[in-house]
Amino acid sequence: MSHRHFFQELKVAFDQQYVHPLPKNHRFPMEKYHLLPTQLIREGTISEQQFFTPQFIDQTLLSEVHCSAYLDRLVGLQLTDREQRVSGFVHSTQLIERECRIMEGTRMAAELALDYKAAMNIAGGTHHAFKDRAEGFCLLNDQVIAAEWLLKHQKAERILIIDLDVHQGNGTAEMCTDKDAVFTFSMHGKNNYPLQKEKSSLDVELEDGTDDKTYLYLLEKSLNTILNQFQPQFVFYQCGVDILESDKLGKLSVTLVGCKRRDEIVFEAVRQLNVPIVCTMGGGYSQDINIIVEAHASTFRSIQEILF
Repeated sequence: MSHRHFFQELKVAFDQQYVHPLPKNHRFPMEKYHLLPTQLIREGTISEQQFFTPQFIDQTLLSEVHCSAYLDRLVGLQLTDREQRVSGFVHSTQLIERECRIMEGTRMAAELALDYKAAMNIAGGTHHAFKDRAEGFCLLNDQVIAAEWLLKHQKAERILIIDLDVHQGNGTAEMCTDKDAVFTFSMHGKNNYPLQKEKSSLDVELEDGTDDKTYLYLLEKSLNTILNQFQPQFVFYQCGVDILESDKLGKLSVTLVGCKRRDEIVFEAVRQLNVPIVCTMGGGYSQDINIIVEAHASTFRSIQEILF
């Protein structure tokens, strides 16, 4: 299956509903979903015409990867207070609508990437969502949903999920355990959340304080190992920026320069493969939100420079 003939334009999913109101001092930096597209347009990296507005995802697509009982309770706002605390958010109709729109953003990005080489979601990367529960600011798992859509519609037969958020993609690993067509690669902090790790196709655990040199060496080595045994026809990239030394939750010592080189390594590999890629932003918890926005914006700049 080949995708050699692409239109030369990056497509980006965004909707104002991504910016969900949160209580004061909530640790999730929701404001970045407003600041990032604003920055990308202002600096000329992305034009307004490159953005597309996702609608609400078809509920049948959710039920193909998530348990129906969980979905019914989630949509019906029936999760307990404890379950909501574990999810990281107080649940409301508006929040669930936001999640359904983000899920469709990634699924639609996957569809568009088949023609446009690459697509990105300003949000997404909800890799802590399991089949039957929410965790860590993740209620539904967008990359698994989109991967299942590609497989079901025979748009790809082998899919690689590259997860470089500092936290293991535990939900993604669990949901793809029995999917031989999906290779899950997670490179994450050994001593970081979640305490109980799942088993990805390949897990690379990083010691606290891992610096640029070690991080980038392990990434290149791991990608070479994967691509020697698995030839993907489609790539999803969870490009969280919580690997930064400035991150409150990261525990690593990767610089902005190192984070940029990380993205370049991934995009250079995808260019060699000549396959579509979808990027979802993932986490980032630096005290200064401008650092978060700059790191995310750098990912957009790099993909434009390397793939377009």
